[in-house]
Amino acid sequence: MKVQHLIIGAGPTGLGAAWRLQQRGIRDWALLEGGRVAGGLAQSVVDDHGFTWDLGGHVQFSHYEMFDQLMDDLLGTDGWLYHDRESWVWIAGRFVPYPFQLNLHRLPESERAACLRGLDEAAMAASQSSRAPENFGEWIDRTFGAGIADVFMRPYNRKVWARDPELMDWRWIGDRVAVADVARVRENIRLQRDDVSWGPNNRFRFPRRGGTGAVWEALGKQLTAHAAGASPLIFGASVKHVDTAERRVALADGREFQYEQLISTMPLDRLVAMSDLARDLRAAVRDLEYSSTHVIGVGLHGRPPVALAQKCWMYFPEANCPFYRVTHFSHYSPNNVPDHASQWSLMAEVSESAHRRARAHRDVARRLGGAGSSRLAHASRTWISGAVAHPESRARWHPVNTRSTRRVQPRTIRRVEIRSVQPGSQLRAGRRSGRRLARRKRRDHVEMP
Repeated sequence: MKVQHLIIGAGPTGLGAAWRLQQRGIRDWALLEGGRVAGGLAQSVVDDHGFTWDLGGHVQFSHYEMFDQLMDDLLGTDGWLYHDRESWVWIAGRFVPYPFQLNLHRLPESERAACLRGLDEAAMAASQSSRAPENFGEWIDRTFGAGIADVFMRPYNRKVWARDPELMDWRWIGDRVAVADVARVRENIRLQRDDVSWGPNNRFRFPRRGGTGAVWEALGKQLTAHAAGASPLIFGASVKHVDTAERRVALADGREFQYEQLISTMPLDRLVAMSDLARDLRAAVRDLEYSSTHVIGVGLHGRPPVALAQKCWMYFPEANCPFYRVTHFSHYSPNNVPDHASQWSLMAEVSESAHRRARAHRDVARRLGGAGSSRLAHASRTWISGAVAHPESRARWHPVNTRSTRRVQPRTIRRVEIRSVQPGSQLRAGRRSGRRLARRKRRDHVEMP
């Protein structure tokens, strides 16, 4: 089969690329997906008890009209539920509003004093030096000081990235981390005021039915609704080899596709390994790192405790529980549980990497069910649904920006692009939101959205 544009991977990025092509009137494309459903790491699953789960904590928020309109078109304006973010940090036996660094008034007096002292010391040090940090760990220390670094930022980031912050670069941060204004923090302490409005996701939406995966299944159906002949979205299409010189992709079942341009959303190291570029680039991409995520869901009888009823998600920096984040998933939509009048659900995320292995799912589920120090579900009678982890628990979920990334990634991508291949992000693009659809300009070749 010969096509002008061949796309690998039906996650949000691959589906978004196909949508952009169709929007521009280009019909000569095919999308290859190794699985049986669209969505990639943004798909949703229903367990044997009837509970719906996402493969991680996904919410929809955007400041781009094109993306927002597409979301409305896919599910309808009544297909969404809207939430004001309530995210919290469980620390020192209490909940502290997120962002943690703006809500120190909730801490015990000794921890609060240490955090304030560290902020003052960091501000003074910053006024005396303009040298860039060497790594993410140093950025944490220089931005927040020893107090916040030791109490929250360092332990939390070790859990979420499954490695020490010193092993990471710091330039990825952008607007993802709230930098504390010392005067604002002191005023919050004086007024005992919760400061919770920071961040682009302070209001978000979630599908009324079907979890996040409903969005991408709907987009897949829209893309193929008016297809003449065979569907251009091909499931069960596991890629075996990519020949960039001949512009040919071979599947595990023997089928072959000839293309003019390839748009790949598979992990960059895997793309290189299964292509004719392996000889020249395999050594380089070994330096690209990633972390994996185990998703563990627990469905419960009863009603959520009052303390959790309106919470969206919670961060857990301390070492006395294995998960770094827990989502009150039935709060996102009552349809995420079989019977919202008598059941609710929690979903935990546990990271893993070559630097740190994850605990057993059963232990995590037990702690979510009320046996651990976090006491999330102690008010419920019993838990009825165990671990619901992604089957590829060591998949490349999160690209990790290391100092090697800045050296390896641009050079490798340039080498790949020369062969008319548009690669995804550092290791995988499947989980990225289609928010980027609105930001791409037309170029000589079609680029990933």
